[in-house]
Amino acid sequence: MQKIIKGIHRFQKDVYPQRKKFFEGLVKDQHPEALFITCSDSRINPNLLTGTDPGDLFIIRNAGNIVPPHGPAPGGEAATIEFAVIGLGVKDIIICGHTQCGAMKGLFEPGALESLPAMRAYLNHAEATRRIITENYQHLTGEAHHIATVEANTLVQLENLRTHPAVAARLVRGGLTLHAWVYRLETGSVFAYEPKEQQFLPLGERAPAHGEPLRRI
Repeated sequence: MQKIIKGIHRFQKDVYPQRKKFFEGLVKDQHPEALFITCSDSRINPNLLTGTDPGDLFIIRNAGNIVPPHGPAPGGEAATIEFAVIGLGVKDIIICGHTQCGAMKGLFEPGALESLPAMRAYLNHAEATRRIITENYQHLTGEAHHIATVEANTLVQLENLRTHPAVAARLVRGGLTLHAWVYRLETGSVFAYEPKEQQFLPLGERAPAHGEPLRRI
């Protein structure tokens, strides 16, 4: 906790004064470029990863970068997505999974979730991920199995995102692009899903073709 408090003092003493006009410009309104949905994992820093400033990203974080599908009882994710799309008019939504994700490992280690009933229930939103891997990728083991799980889950959650009315309407009207990314902790690399190739490729390797419907890995 002392490290966090010292950080606040350093921000107030050094960082804020040096960029006072910038921070004052954020007071009246916000105009984020994208909604960034990622895991709560403490090793993920969306602004550091993307080289963005405060005000550039509207962020949702939870275990496993989960997007519950639209339902009769909207939760925090649904409300945040709706506000980002309608209230803020974001033009891009990024779902960013990552390697070494404990939530994804938990999908295949139910015993590890015995003392975490809330987590176990929440991961029901990733049941499609578990089934995709179990029924189609039995030959994978170890790290290959884990990466396939992370990639599949990112696509599953992107499909869940499409069920939200605000997102569906904007996709039909145009002006909204969906992105599936995977951040690899081991190398700092970011991979983006390319529908034509039906695989994740290093970000920037080729121009995305996001007008096509997503297909499973």
